[in-house]
Amino acid sequence: MKLHILNRSPASSQVPAQALSAMGPEDRLLLIEDGVQGALPALIHHYAAIPGRLYALREDLVARGLIGRCDGTVQVVDVDGFVTLTEEAEQTLSWY
Repeated sequence: MKLHILNRSPASSQVPAQALSAMGPEDRLLLIEDGVQGALPALIHHYAAIPGRLYALREDLVARGLIGRCDGTVQVVDVDGFVTLTEEAEQTLSWY
């Protein structure tokens, strides 16, 4: 399993689509920084192909006033959860 870390919103960048096309069936996607905007109900359709494998960083949601506004399918993790995802992954890839 690879952990893909994405800091771009699907509303303003093609990078999320590139990350999704590079993902394998076991890979997970963690949204950080401006990427957490993709966790909102209006943008979640961009990640429909990876149910159960989409995460958003709590600290970045809080910083942008988005905590509590995520789609219910998004798993919100804190920094410790980020570390756990990284430890579970064979490899991490950052998408900027």
